[in-house]
Amino acid sequence: MKYFRSLAQTPPKGWNSWDCYGASVTEEEVKQNAIYMKDNLNDAGYEYVVVDIQWYEPTANSSMYHAYADLEMDEFSRLIPAANRFPSAANGAGFKPLGDFIHSLGLKFGIHYMRGIPRQAVHNNTSILGSDHTARDIAKPNSICPWNTDMYGVDTSKPGAKDYYRSLIDLFGSWGVDFLKVDDIADSKLYGGHLDEITMLREAIDESRYDIVLSLSPGPASLEHGAFLQKNANMWRLTDDYWDNWHQLYDMFDRCQKWAPFVRKGNWPDCDMLPMGHIGIRSVDGGGSNRTSRFTLAEQRTMMTLWSLFKSPLFFGGEMTDMDSATLNLLKNKTLIEMHRNGENPEQVMRQNDIVIWKSKAKDKTWIAVFNLNDSDKKVQYSLNKLNETTYKKAKDIFNKEYLEAEDIHFAIQKHDVKLIELSN
Repeated sequence: MKYFRSLAQTPPKGWNSWDCYGASVTEEEVKQNAIYMKDNLNDAGYEYVVVDIQWYEPTANSSMYHAYADLEMDEFSRLIPAANRFPSAANGAGFKPLGDFIHSLGLKFGIHYMRGIPRQAVHNNTSILGSDHTARDIAKPNSICPWNTDMYGVDTSKPGAKDYYRSLIDLFGSWGVDFLKVDDIADSKLYGGHLDEITMLREAIDESRYDIVLSLSPGPASLEHGAFLQKNANMWRLTDDYWDNWHQLYDMFDRCQKWAPFVRKGNWPDCDMLPMGHIGIRSVDGGGSNRTSRFTLAEQRTMMTLWSLFKSPLFFGGEMTDMDSATLNLLKNKTLIEMHRNGENPEQVMRQNDIVIWKSKAKDKTWIAVFNLNDSDKKVQYSLNKLNETTYKKAKDIFNKEYLEAEDIHFAIQKHDVKLIELSN
């Protein structure tokens, strides 16, 4: 059995189709974002291109799910890409041609999959590869997703259940899948968790010949399961779907503070995608439709700084090909990249009157982020002596590109904005 934490030694970064296209992304749209990433963001560490939910539904046209829709499926109860949306998948090719294309760019390929086995496989009692048992034998019909009708849960105690999950991983691996986002599994509002199916997925990946990063959605994952999640997944969501509104960003500070002790190499608690740039093109979630992100530039700085300090995975949600320069510059900010890649032991060191201070350390420097979560501008004065960081000679305000006195923090911060300070010699 492989030691899975050899994967994702730094937090994964890339693009996911959900914030733009909901359940309806097409092959052409995936390719155009992959090409943009290769040309503009790969040198900043962005490498995963992830096709989100419903790639197997021919009629998907937004983020609204079609209840009990007919899905594309092979003879072994496994969902396959809808060829009308992914033409290269025709004639049984699956996602291998698209995976090969993304790999040819020097990038990595990811897909979304729902927990369980397709309802239509159970109703038709189709076969399971490598087993004498069928879909109906392993299904748990009373284990359903409350917001999507595609699947029944899998009863992991039944013969054939492991064969089904093993056959899924073998199929995905043959397509060149490097990243697997499994949904309706990190949090269960109906059943209190799906730890048995997470464990079976983990075992199926580890017993395969494929290196696949495992991401679990949606949140909020339970803190009481933190050690279990570290053992069985690379990423797990801290929230339900996160969108471009200040309330959700404000709420993330508390979540990150609680989950910071679980951040380590190979394990990355996930704040969810970055709803920046042009989003909602065919997605009607998040309280809006086709739009430019409602986050102000100050709020985007705050979000990117918290995600980078906390070492959350960074998955851009906007349509990349019409990205504005301010958003691109923030994604490529060298200090945020270095902090995200090399920072260790992120922690909140102070919160008072919605002034929040976080820090992260690397071998030869420390980063201090001072966030103003208030709805008005504030003046902040704070002694670095309290952080035991007095040995550094230089203190640089990263976003304003100016040097400060290395002993004290003393400046005004606009509402919802951040001051990021790099201490070094």
